[in-house]
Amino acid sequence: MGDTEASVSAKFPQWCSPVHRRAPENEQMLEILGRRKSAKFECFITPGYMLVKSRETETTSTPPVTTKADFRPWVDQDLQDNTEATAREDEDGDWVDSNEKEDIPHVPYSPPRYPKETMLERSKDFYTLMNQRRSVRFISPEPVPREVIDDVIRTAGTAPSGAHTEPWTFVVVSDAETKHQIRLIVEEEEEVNYRQRMGDKWVHDLAKLRTNWVKEYLDVAPYLVLIFKQTYGILPNGKKKTHYYNEISVSISCGILLAALQNVGLVTVTSTPLNCGPQLRLLLKRPANEKLLMLLPVGYPASDATVPDLKRKPLNEIIVHI
Repeated sequence: MGDTEASVSAKFPQWCSPVHRRAPENEQMLEILGRRKSAKFECFITPGYMLVKSRETETTSTPPVTTKADFRPWVDQDLQDNTEATAREDEDGDWVDSNEKEDIPHVPYSPPRYPKETMLERSKDFYTLMNQRRSVRFISPEPVPREVIDDVIRTAGTAPSGAHTEPWTFVVVSDAETKHQIRLIVEEEEEVNYRQRMGDKWVHDLAKLRTNWVKEYLDVAPYLVLIFKQTYGILPNGKKKTHYYNEISVSISCGILLAALQNVGLVTVTSTPLNCGPQLRLLLKRPANEKLLMLLPVGYPASDATVPDLKRKPLNEIIVHI
């Protein structure tokens, strides 16, 4: 049974008397009441009083109706987790007190400043390099120095992140048996995706790119890099730490990783294996706070590699000057 106004007043008399609207105990009360499963509460704050009104939870509910417009097969079920800043209210476990102050020293920052001519030259050179980047599905088994892979991932780790939480984990797989197990998991789910989940329109749009659920490159590429987003952090003392904007932060890191791979002459294809996350997380022994965001096969392009003859949008279609 839900608490009534009288029972709340009896249990928490200090909260139903004149209080300051920003008193710490108000926050505690809201947290306690907000966690109750049997009743919902409406709180009204006046200049002198806080009033609490209960509303009994309805015993019956109407199941949500999913319309065709709501159908989004491209959304990975494993990634549909509550990772907003307010998620900690629904999480179990011991969280770091956000009120604890951490003094971070600031140091002078003086990056190199180039003359205009040098800036233009560097900007054009970098564009030329990145404009050669393509998604390549035909990858050579030729070995790649591990130190190079370490360096490009170290570069990806320079990405900005919400509150500098760095919510990423890069799992690098070179073991042949593990790569094959990954391929089996991905191909099994991808066949279901193509035949059932994705729908005719999506499959039709991919047909011109000649893609399907067979992923030979997962066996062939010398490295598979699986990028996981950490929905929250776990400190050495076992406490949990909120990771703000974790998916955006990891996505930025992936973009830098693609640029770093292009810079050293390696290729990849950005693979987002739909609904494979839980199985791959189990296979790779990753903790529950990590969700698979992207899978990149990495290596040199095969000698007979081909790519679709695609054109990129011109600058005037992607830029707006105001």
